[in-house]
Amino acid sequence: MSLARTTEAEVEFFAVGRAFPPAQRRQGGSSVPHLVVRDVSLTVRAGEVLAILGASGCGKSTLLRIAAGLDSPTTGAVRIDQLPVAGIDRRCAVAFQEPRLLPWRTLEDNVALGLPPGTPREEGRHRVRELLALVDLTSFAHHRPREVSGGMAQRTALARALARDPGVLLLDEPFGSLDALTRLRMQDLLLDVHAAAPTTVLLVTHDVDEALQLADRVILLGQEPGREGSTIRQVLTVPGERPRDRGSAELAELRAGLLEGLGVSRLTH
Repeated sequence: MSLARTTEAEVEFFAVGRAFPPAQRRQGGSSVPHLVVRDVSLTVRAGEVLAILGASGCGKSTLLRIAAGLDSPTTGAVRIDQLPVAGIDRRCAVAFQEPRLLPWRTLEDNVALGLPPGTPREEGRHRVRELLALVDLTSFAHHRPREVSGGMAQRTALARALARDPGVLLLDEPFGSLDALTRLRMQDLLLDVHAAAPTTVLLVTHDVDEALQLADRVILLGQEPGREGSTIRQVLTVPGERPRDRGSAELAELRAGLLEGLGVSRLTH
C-alpha cells in the first residue's frame, strides 16, 4: 500500500497565551479576563509524537485548537513549517474524544469526508480503501456507525483524519471514552499508523501510561504558584524505541515522576 503520503511538519509555539473575556465565564465570575495558558514556547520536531499532560482545565485542548487554527492566541503565535497559522489550517487534521461520525453515512463515506477538496473520484476511493485497511475495517466499510463498536467508530475517525494527508495530526483525548482493553489496542494501532503514514502528532491525554507508551516527549502543563494561567512545567524525553515494554522499570519511574508533577503522591499510586 502507498500510505506514506503525509509530510511531517514542524510546529512552533512562540510565547503563546490565551485569555477568555469575562462574558464567557459563569455568572458571578470576575470581570477580569480569564487567562488559561501563558508563555508557551515549544518546538515540535517534524515526525515527532508529543504528548501533552495536565490537570483538567489547564489548557491542553486550548493549545491543540490554536495549533489547528480553530482558535486564536491572545498573545504569541504558532507556525507550521515556518508559515503562520491564521484561521483553520489545512495542514492539520483533528480527531476528538468522540468519533463525530455522520450516522446516516457508511464508514467508507465518513472516511471520504476527510479527503482534500478536489481529490479525483477514483484516487479518493483508492485512498479510502487504503486507510480502511490500515485501521482493519475493510470488511465493515459499508456499515453505519450504529452498527459497529466504539473502538471501530474511533478507528474510522482516525482514518478520516489521515485522509487529509496532514502534516500535523492533532489528537484530543482520542481514546478517552473507550474501555481499558480497547484503549490499549488503539494505542498499538496508533503506533502502526504512525509507522505506515508518518506525520507529526500532538496528543492530549490524561493518561500518563498512554503518554509514555506513545510519545517521544511529554510536556506537563500546570500553573506556577501565585500566577494565573498554565505554562510548561516539565519537558520529558521518553527513552527507548516504540513499541515500549509496558512493564519497564524505567517507565515506571518516569510514571511516578509525572504523577508527582500532577499532584499525585508516590504513596497514593
